[in-house]
Amino acid sequence: MAKILFVCTGNTCRSPMAEAVLAGKKIPGVEVRSAGVFAANGNDASPNAKLVLSENNLDLEHQSTLLTEQEVGWATLILTMTGSHKDAVLAHFPEAQGKVHTLKEFAGEEAGIDIADPFGGNAERYRAAFREISEAIEKVIDCIKDV
Repeated sequence: MAKILFVCTGNTCRSPMAEAVLAGKKIPGVEVRSAGVFAANGNDASPNAKLVLSENNLDLEHQSTLLTEQEVGWATLILTMTGSHKDAVLAHFPEAQGKVHTLKEFAGEEAGIDIADPFGGNAERYRAAFREISEAIEKVIDCIKDV
């Protein structure tokens, strides 16, 4: 069973969108969650994140989750939205070494590995982040099955 954990800052924009994209693939043997390095537990996804997911026929029942030792322990693969998120995960949870990567890095990209934070932006900024996330996930689907 592959257990994929997407991580961003507040767990209201990028990581919930990534969770919805991968969960929407309905890949047998793959479980998906998301969390944030500075999340407050229980917040809803941002309105524009929900709008973009709806535009792409993706559903997500979401409550933000703070990244904890329990979440890190659950995951077989942790995919972050930025290099600084990866660094934060490793600083707080050194045991995650070897299973934490940025999403774009895991997708084989060597430059521009950060997905820009659309928080507070208009719907188009969320659509741009969604496209980046979706394209990266398409590149890693086969690798995820083998985690």
